[in-house]
Amino acid sequence: MGKRTEAIRWYNEQVEHHNKTVLEIKEQYRRDMAVYKQNVSNWQSELAAFETRQAAQHQRIEARKSAYQNHDADAVLDFCETVLMNSSYPTFCPRHFDCDYEPETKTLIIDYQLPAIDDIPSKKAAKHDRAQGKIVYTSISQSVINKLYEDVNYQIVLRTLFELFHSDEAKALVSVVFNGIVDTVDKASGQSIRPCIMSIQVSRSEFESINLKQVDPKACFRKLKGVSAAKLQALAPVAPVAQINREDKRFVESYGVAAGLDDSLNLASMDWEDFEHLIRELFAKEFASSGGEVKVTQASRDGGVDAVAFDPDPIRGGKIVIQAKRYTNVVGVSAVRDLYGTLMNEGATKGIIVTTSYYGADAYEFAKGKPITLLDGGNLLHLLAKHGHRAKIDLKEAKKDMASRSNER
Repeated sequence: MGKRTEAIRWYNEQVEHHNKTVLEIKEQYRRDMAVYKQNVSNWQSELAAFETRQAAQHQRIEARKSAYQNHDADAVLDFCETVLMNSSYPTFCPRHFDCDYEPETKTLIIDYQLPAIDDIPSKKAAKHDRAQGKIVYTSISQSVINKLYEDVNYQIVLRTLFELFHSDEAKALVSVVFNGIVDTVDKASGQSIRPCIMSIQVSRSEFESINLKQVDPKACFRKLKGVSAAKLQALAPVAPVAQINREDKRFVESYGVAAGLDDSLNLASMDWEDFEHLIRELFAKEFASSGGEVKVTQASRDGGVDAVAFDPDPIRGGKIVIQAKRYTNVVGVSAVRDLYGTLMNEGATKGIIVTTSYYGADAYEFAKGKPITLLDGGNLLHLLAKHGHRAKIDLKEAKKDMASRSNER
């Protein structure tokens, strides 16, 4: 009986252990399934959000494509700037330009920065000198460099014209004006200068009749009635055939606000229009050292832009769109997405959001890897202090002020 009893006890223990193990496995399975279902739900939410963003992006692209095909001025300008930005050149070519489009005549005007003569590579060969224990370079003669400089610049003109006309499927360009600008130093005065050394206007029909494979670039430029000095390396300025009109109907007269700031002024409570002009004034000071300018847009027609900066710096510069958010709550990712869409539509090189409050983690995540800068209330106060102004940001006080104003109404 002892062995039988022991066997029964052992059996019951094994059954109990088995049942316990089964319950643990079931519980773990239940937890795993809950996690799995949550992960699936999260993935489905993220997929839905992605598809929504993708559909909105596709809609914007299709709308822009349709606008370009209908010869909308802004869309045509965006298209031409995209063509030029995607043109690959050697590193010594600046690849910096400014464009304008005249819808009445369907003419594109380009101010294109050409390389300076000092940018042309001057080394012909290199070899190791054992006796001196160093690399010895052989330089190209100045006459050859001068010839290369002319060849390069005349080819840049023809290539730019070709890429624009060839890419323009909507036939939005009847003619193109190319103004070749050089950033250099006047040897006589030591001052920085930006002479226009080449200028040409070419119609599509005129250009398409040329066989570019067999032309001499300089002779072709002359035949097309291009204007330039006899020797480009002399940097003799010529009068541009046409110039860019930098007026934008969205811009309004700006006024100063910063001078009236002090420690008692709560930026989060100030008039929204004053806040936009303050941001304009602040960035005007920030870009002043590089010769840039900042303009405020009309509130009713800004299309998501509160100010536009034009920075002439050839490396970091270009058109910069700025949004001013006088908020008391968190700035969400939707505002940053809107800025990115505006940036693309404006053909800008960078976008900046300035707020009196702060940004959510999703806003920072979306901005990663994009030409977008997010400046919160702390950054704004620091920027003001940098330019000699003081103010405060008190979100709680601003919320109370807004609530009391709402009750008074």
